[in-house]
Amino acid sequence: MNTTAIEYIDTPAKLSEICARIKSAPWIALDTEFLREKTYYPKFCLLQIATPDWVACVDPIALTQLDELFEVLYNPDLIKVLHSSRQDLEIFYQLTGKLPSPIFDTQVAAPLLGYQDNPGYAMLVSHLLNVNLNKAHTRADWSKRPLTEAEIQYAADDVIYLCKIYQMMLDKLSALGRLDWLQLDFAELSNPSLYEVLPEHAWRKIKGKNKLTGKQLSIIQALAEWRESTAQSEDRPKGWLIRDELLFDIAKLQPETVGELAQIRGINERTVNRYGAALCKLISAAKNRPPIPLHEEGRPAKKTQQQEAIVDLLTAIVRIRAEENALNPNILATRKDLEALLFHNDEGDCPLLHGWRYSMAGKELLGILQGELLLGIKEDTLQIIAR
Repeated sequence: MNTTAIEYIDTPAKLSEICARIKSAPWIALDTEFLREKTYYPKFCLLQIATPDWVACVDPIALTQLDELFEVLYNPDLIKVLHSSRQDLEIFYQLTGKLPSPIFDTQVAAPLLGYQDNPGYAMLVSHLLNVNLNKAHTRADWSKRPLTEAEIQYAADDVIYLCKIYQMMLDKLSALGRLDWLQLDFAELSNPSLYEVLPEHAWRKIKGKNKLTGKQLSIIQALAEWRESTAQSEDRPKGWLIRDELLFDIAKLQPETVGELAQIRGINERTVNRYGAALCKLISAAKNRPPIPLHEEGRPAKKTQQQEAIVDLLTAIVRIRAEENALNPNILATRKDLEALLFHNDEGDCPLLHGWRYSMAGKELLGILQGELLLGIKEDTLQIIAR
């Protein structure tokens, strides 16, 4: 059981004191608690900070001014340790318009130590520290005050054990000579484009869109953009405006009047009254313009034998590079990753085009697909040769 005393920071004086301590630390563990069930943007409710010597919970609801804290957190000489950092960093970006660096994300680092992709925090704590975390407050309302002692302890545990995990991972990665492999991955976490949601790209995240064509696809693209933009401006969950399944119904039925829109099963009366006219105008315009081409259109419904053979060849290279580095080949790249590289090798969403995976295998695989590298066999060894 952890016995570290937890400091609760809810006054400017306490905040200044903790900021002074952060300034003298080479690294800190961070975590946040937030709510977003009723909002588009996360509501910042608690910030947990720890070093091996102390742990504190900062109350951003009680403290309306956090500039002093962000100034020390954004120090480029201070390593910020997080687990699954994207949502935490999103909060920082939302509040300040900037992102802290450098970052060390234990979830990103774990596969290089033999763990599965994107392992959960509780699993790492259990495996590395033999501690089973209490999950009683997973669904706590972190916006209510006062927080109970049990809730504060639950929140603090996330950074207390994160400190220990980080130190263990750092030792293991250094011993394996793999610490430098992660620098590109960590640097990418501080790329603002990861946290900027562009409404015009919202349709790309809708599942099943590839089954729509022509006017239907154009309509759902326009509706998704409107929904994202409206949700952002009103700070409301997207699903509260129009659910995904309703977007499909509207795209297929293509209502031209508010009355026709109101007849669609499942649509909210408030939505029709407030947005009906604008939605019908949007639908009418979308019907008369070509849709944005589907991202998936370059991928055939069924791969040819030649394409299957190419993926097999790429798989062989992945297996060789994984064996050389004592990694599970599926951690380096799955067959689905290789298919994505084959059909969309100019797209940026394939894991093989980023970080240590790109350095270890992705760059070579691209070279082969683009005809810049050749494969050969010498002394029973598969070799890659520059053309």
